[in-house]
Amino acid sequence: MGSGCANDELTRGAKKPRECRRRENIQRKRLLALGMSETAIAKLNTKQLRELLVRPNRTKKLCAAKP
Repeated sequence: MGSGCANDELTRGAKKPRECRRRENIQRKRLLALGMSETAIAKLNTKQLRELLVRPNRTKKLCAAKP
């Protein structure tokens, strides 16, 4: 039995740009709290931000090692 839609991919809502920006800002604040400098955070792209937050303990050690 069909659900009424031929293609489920078309029924899912798109990600909103405002929500993406909000999530990015939260992630930047999390890196700042881990001890990373603002200039270093500003140079990162979104993929690098997410990769650093996957393992926060390792990121904290990395930031502590750099002067």
